[in-house]
Amino acid sequence: MLHRNAQAAASEIRNFSAKDAERYGPFREFLGRIQGFFQRLLDRPAPDLASLGLGHLFEVAGSALALRRLSERDMLEVLRIGPMCVADWLNEWFEGKLLKAGLAQSAIQGTWMGPWSAGTVVNFLLQELPAGREVEGGPAALTRALEASCRAHGVEIRLAAEVRRILMAANRARGVVLESGAEIAAPVVVSSCDPKRTFRRFLSPRDVPPSLPSAMQHWRCRGTTAKVHLALSGSLEFAGRPGARIEWARTGEEMDDLERAFDAVKYGECSTRPVLDVRVPTVSEPTLAPAGHHVVSIIAHFVPYHLRGGWNEERRKELGEAVISMLAEACPTLRERIVAGELLSPLDLEERYGLTEGHIHHGEHSLDQLFSLRPLPSCSRQITPLAGLYLASGGTHPGGGITCGPGALAASAVLRRSN
Repeated sequence: MLHRNAQAAASEIRNFSAKDAERYGPFREFLGRIQGFFQRLLDRPAPDLASLGLGHLFEVAGSALALRRLSERDMLEVLRIGPMCVADWLNEWFEGKLLKAGLAQSAIQGTWMGPWSAGTVVNFLLQELPAGREVEGGPAALTRALEASCRAHGVEIRLAAEVRRILMAANRARGVVLESGAEIAAPVVVSSCDPKRTFRRFLSPRDVPPSLPSAMQHWRCRGTTAKVHLALSGSLEFAGRPGARIEWARTGEEMDDLERAFDAVKYGECSTRPVLDVRVPTVSEPTLAPAGHHVVSIIAHFVPYHLRGGWNEERRKELGEAVISMLAEACPTLRERIVAGELLSPLDLEERYGLTEGHIHHGEHSLDQLFSLRPLPSCSRQITPLAGLYLASGGTHPGGGITCGPGALAASAVLRRSN
């Protein structure tokens, strides 16, 4: 059990490896020292590599200065580990298989990569360094808070108002047309849909520069995760921690368990032993279920959008059984407590939530699709080549995940252009 407090975590780790217990504190200290540098990169617009004017050069210089402010040892270490695979990097730090497998899962969330893939250390840092205290109640509570804030500021929220296309006139976004046929005029349009859907579905090819549709065709967003929701008649009890109220757990006993799960998706198959990221939001937000009951939210890796033979009900049932079987190995009372369940394959995620190819990050986190290249150099700063159209999804800098970063940067970009 990895506590947020490094000393408490080290006490747990000592049950498995005295050496790892001694190393865990320095490992977290290193992450703490470089956190400010990465936070600067993630909180600011990506450098505009397509037009490095004086102002943008100052931005690049500022990031370089932040890197240089690190000690020489930490600076060189950051430059060294960026392209590395997370397996090699964690092997340098630790010997315990359980610890390394648990930490490595941060590096493969929603990716087309296993722990032995180059560049996964960057994914690890993107997941770990911005993390603070989580919202109690999870994403649903965050959504409610954002909605309340919007309404308090006079924002009109229209539900079940699907957009058919973005209105363009005189090379400028002028509003949207809904599926109902209604038109909403606006001086600014901000799309939080993924970039591929924004440019290829909501815009006509004649409205965008010729290079954009071609470039977005090669934007990789191969979904590799499924979502499983369970309603339980009691708590989710882990055999290794009887009576403990555990809100977050991961499966995988060693690094190669993660790699073998990734192997299957490369060939269009579901892993028979998927890697699970398990959340029990009712631990901190009991109102999500009746008294004494709990809900469980599971992200299952690796599950291909392009499943060989296609998705059907039988294949969904096979995947659901694989997920339940994996979790039941750690939670023996799971099956007898399941009241209801729901499985969403990557195809279901696309159909229900409009995620192209079911990708939870709106585009793969790989070295060629991050920072100033996300999704394209001409769109990485939330501004597009089309006047009045802005991007605010996880498919832009600083990437996917529940950070609110892309939306905040998009709002800043709109305000800069409006002033």
